[in-house]
Amino acid sequence: MRSYLDFEKPVAELEAKVEELRTLGQSGDAVSIGEEITRLEAKASRALDELYASLTPWQKTQVARHPQRPHFTDYCKALIEDFTPLAGDRKFGEDEAIVGGFGRFRGEPVCVMGQEKGSNTETRIRHNFGMAKPEGYRKAVRLMELADRFGLPVLSFVDTAGAYPGIGAEERGQAEAIARSTEACLALGTPSVSVIIGEGGSGGAIALATANKVLMLEHAIYSVISPEGAASILWRDSSRAQDAATNMKITAQDLLRFGVIDAIIREPSGGAHRDPAAAVAATGDAVAAALQDLAGKSPDEIRRHRADKFLSIGRRL
Repeated sequence: MRSYLDFEKPVAELEAKVEELRTLGQSGDAVSIGEEITRLEAKASRALDELYASLTPWQKTQVARHPQRPHFTDYCKALIEDFTPLAGDRKFGEDEAIVGGFGRFRGEPVCVMGQEKGSNTETRIRHNFGMAKPEGYRKAVRLMELADRFGLPVLSFVDTAGAYPGIGAEERGQAEAIARSTEACLALGTPSVSVIIGEGGSGGAIALATANKVLMLEHAIYSVISPEGAASILWRDSSRAQDAATNMKITAQDLLRFGVIDAIIREPSGGAHRDPAAAVAATGDAVAAALQDLAGKSPDEIRRHRADKFLSIGRRL
């Protein structure tokens, strides 16, 4: 069953009428309703296109968090062949908030990793809603070091509200683990491509997204803190999250202008959750193009390219 966001109510009402008419038609009603269904479908499609053509930053935040939006495992299953996951950080334990391993992307061997939020209650709890603990980031470092050793490109898919802020995580060195993962990203001598597929929250996202090419889905968000968190700090009122989202410049369009990301991946009309297969396919094409741009560069050139990219952020305006 499709889940609608609050601002999608006009579309929801039209599509509900379409379903009602289809049910009447299946019951054998003598009245011809085919033309009415076609008319309503066209009207709903136009309404959806108009709505998504002018989303506010807060509405994009809601889309980025949509429960039916494709997650890392969806991208991995569709884009990576022969995927073999690795578990554990060899120091403390396994953190399923970050899933990673090795496989083939369009026939070429790669290292792939990403935060997994989960799609139902059981998997959300198991993956801790995509909020990684230190062992998750240390696992990412382990994967990147292996990829560097064997000369494999690194693909990362970012979708997290942020690193897990629990007491246990802090006791085990959360800040250092994030810093070490970011350092490992910068030290890679192989091409790296990161895609913000949903939420890119704070250092928990940067730890995987410090890449040569940073791509972002059209309705994803990427920020130093959640809109709710920023509102709580700035106005001591989390209900002003909408104002915070507008002022923080968290959308793909703003971040491309600032040079934080390199390209925007178009989503299907109505967002990636409306047509996950199309969104995943478009992402695969964008990743392939990014890897092609980096092909043939030496390890030193790859590192220099990455360093120059991040040093130039904010200097393009």
